[in-house]
Amino acid sequence: MSMAVRYVVQDELALITVDNPPVNALGHAVRSGLLQAISDAEGDPAVRAIVLTCAGRTFMAGADIKEFGLPPQEPSLPVVVQRIEDCSKPSVAVLHGTALGGGLEVALSCHYRIARQDAQIGLPEVKIGLLPGAGGTQRVPRLAGVAKALEMIVSGAPIGAPDALAHGLIDELCEGDLQQAGINFARRLLKDGRGVRRSGEQTAALAQGDNAALIQAKRAEVHTRSPGLFSPPRCIDAVEAATQLPLAQGLVRERELFQQCLESPQRAALIHAFFAERQAAKVNGLAADTPTRNIEQAAVIGGGTMGVGIALCFANVGIPVKLLEVDGQALDRALQRARDTYASSVKRGSLSQAGMDQRLALLSGTTQYSDLAQVDVVIEAVFEELGVKRQVFEQLDKVCKPGAILASNTSTLDLNAIAAFTGRPEDVVGLHFFSPANVMRLLEVVRGQQTSDTVLASAMALGKRLKKISVVVGVCDGFVGNRMLFQYGRESECLLEEGARPEQVDGALQGFGMAMGPLAVRDLSGLDIGLAIRNRKRPTLAPEYALPNLLDQLCAAGMLGQKTGAGFYRYEAGSRTPLPNPALLELLPQGATAPSTEQILERTLYALINEGAKILQEGIAQRASDIDVIYLNGYGFPAFRGGPMFYADQVGLATVLAKVREFHQRLGAWWQPAPLLEQLAAQGRTFSEWETGDMNNNKDKP
Repeated sequence: MSMAVRYVVQDELALITVDNPPVNALGHAVRSGLLQAISDAEGDPAVRAIVLTCAGRTFMAGADIKEFGLPPQEPSLPVVVQRIEDCSKPSVAVLHGTALGGGLEVALSCHYRIARQDAQIGLPEVKIGLLPGAGGTQRVPRLAGVAKALEMIVSGAPIGAPDALAHGLIDELCEGDLQQAGINFARRLLKDGRGVRRSGEQTAALAQGDNAALIQAKRAEVHTRSPGLFSPPRCIDAVEAATQLPLAQGLVRERELFQQCLESPQRAALIHAFFAERQAAKVNGLAADTPTRNIEQAAVIGGGTMGVGIALCFANVGIPVKLLEVDGQALDRALQRARDTYASSVKRGSLSQAGMDQRLALLSGTTQYSDLAQVDVVIEAVFEELGVKRQVFEQLDKVCKPGAILASNTSTLDLNAIAAFTGRPEDVVGLHFFSPANVMRLLEVVRGQQTSDTVLASAMALGKRLKKISVVVGVCDGFVGNRMLFQYGRESECLLEEGARPEQVDGALQGFGMAMGPLAVRDLSGLDIGLAIRNRKRPTLAPEYALPNLLDQLCAAGMLGQKTGAGFYRYEAGSRTPLPNPALLELLPQGATAPSTEQILERTLYALINEGAKILQEGIAQRASDIDVIYLNGYGFPAFRGGPMFYADQVGLATVLAKVREFHQRLGAWWQPAPLLEQLAAQGRTFSEWETGDMNNNKDKP
């Protein structure tokens, strides 16, 4: 018997316990151990029923990520699952924590399932470009019906135990000792004379509703919401097979579709994104046992959209937060904005009224800096101008207690200069949230020259507590995300001045998979914001680094984007739908040859990649995958492309470099190839093979 699986016979019951910390992943030892345990139970005449539980904080949470990319080892999970279902003795799985992916498929192969009230079950394979490959697409429809199966498998989102109970995926909720609950249930089975009940043989749920219509509707939804994604349509195809084929044939079809997903380039990109997110939490040069500061009270300076969003992040996780504004009227507007945001969530059904009241009780307002004397962390979210930041941080330095973390939400300014406004620069860190802050998952944690390890570790821990994906970056103009975005936006504007139209540029990028085109994004954020950044840059640029003038012309004409009804596009009152802006067309060249989709993609995406290579070599980002995490979670880059740096690796750095050199010769200084791009291309290496050390300290590493 495998060390990861324990087997004991007790009073006619075979008690099987999976113990493979930390999450009971379905590695080879667990699979082989389960297969042996079921065989032992089947062959033992003293055993009349089987109880399957898991040790630790969770049921089986899915595949073992340590085995990703390795040659498969027998027994495969489909073999194990089929053996459990085929067993002639009734089995009951006892679920707690999470039963995800293969873990849920193992549970579905048992003849009965019970679960704790707070358990979560799900089939998240679609999120890494796959589909459930061990019977999940065939057994869930047979138990819960096609509608629920499509919801779970195509979205990958987990559901709670009560929902699972209502849809026939579990038989009973339990509490107390897991194994004893399973024993009690198994004894009732035997007493009542109930034997095996194989999930694959169930048919009643398949007769509920118009399955063909449900499948057609889901296909239309996926086509609209997830164009270009490979695995969701195949998830639907697999569920459809459950409605048309006997189980054995349905399982064969499932494996065919699973293999197609496995061989898709999108799968590699999504797996990369999966691991990149976990890698981002590791900070080079920061010891794992670095102490962190306790954060029980927070404050936010500035009650605009960003400041209120940040304050809501704290209230959402139960941390009391004070919101400071310059006067009572501004404070009232800010607090009303918070109430309105929560009220919208209640109206949508994503938050209860009680939840809203509880969170609002944690949010208070003030106009006095002295009221912040006891907070553990304060985040400045005021106007993006260094003089304004100076006033704020000088006040905070005076009133905040020793050990308080002083954070700036600046998106472009020099954090080291901001830290120098205080007498405690070691306590200053950047916490760059993305708008809307209470929704967006990304948090750039900016490490200043003097930011202490304790403050950095505390900032990363705080990000996790706020349910953010935190990525450490160094200090430069725009950090990682906005520094790259500047090149992306600049190049999209240059394309317009060369003959492209906004809908062509945005259409090409959306066709690539971007959530929004670059010009529509700029209209949404406000062209005056982009102009302010540009005006700050211009005095520092050499003559050969000329900037396009279209943005200046639009702003001079009062066209600032959605908020004025016109920018790169025109917007009708009350609508965000972009329409052609005749006033813009008058500013564009007439009769010029429009670039092709391929040319638009190369100009915009390679501008991102070339700047990303410079950022890597300067040590502003620790690793290429960190840049990918930032762009996947903060800038709408398509997950199935893996991020800009992963995409460059897939295209081939030599190919990217050849185009960058061509653009440099034709378009000028902005396209100077990044030395790191040249080095890696010459060596036949990839960005993924490059990792810097400490932030801002690796400029000479080849």
